[in-house]
Amino acid sequence: MKSYNKLFKDVEGKGEKNLIETVAVRTMAKAVYSTDNIGHYGLAFDYYTHFTSPIRRYPDLMVHRLIERYLIENQGSVDKKKYDDMCKHASDMEKQAEEMERQSIKYKQAEYLQDKIGQVFEGLVSGVSKWGLFVELKGNKCEGLVRYEDLPGDYYYLDDDNFRVVGQDTGRVIQLGDEVRVVVKAVDLFKHRMDFEMLSDLPMDNKKKKTKKRSS
Repeated sequence: MKSYNKLFKDVEGKGEKNLIETVAVRTMAKAVYSTDNIGHYGLAFDYYTHFTSPIRRYPDLMVHRLIERYLIENQGSVDKKKYDDMCKHASDMEKQAEEMERQSIKYKQAEYLQDKIGQVFEGLVSGVSKWGLFVELKGNKCEGLVRYEDLPGDYYYLDDDNFRVVGQDTGRVIQLGDEVRVVVKAVDLFKHRMDFEMLSDLPMDNKKKKTKKRSS
């Protein structure tokens, strides 16, 4: 975690800030519940457990009960296999809850943009894929897709390893974290999908950014 903090401080105010911050956050490991002690990397603790008070999740209750068992009731160890199964179940349910939360947010975002077809917004490139670029709008955080056919002035190909797309003729680069302006093109509330079209003045602060053209 210290290395991440130093990285974020070093890129402050630089053109690469959005790209580096986005990639760094995505590389951070997702927490899972386990009976195996691996310490805490960010806090540099050899021994670590986490629970909240008041209790918010069942794993918190598990930890509270174990602390009471060991410290107050002075009882022996519990069945590790039993707790391994409970930890796996809790991890699986938390992932499921996070996906449901993500889908509900996407629905409300689509609902919000339903009456804003044709409006222009500023945003950040939040993802690159084989279908196009994902753009997250500033302020409201709505995220939509700009398909490759809706990128102006060139045919763009995907450079997945470098989180960017490159114009075949112009050599123009659009990469993760770039600031862009988009028009809301279409909204599908049922599919929770928002389609954007990018304006020609792209990216906002990287107009001169070029790369070598791909050899044919």
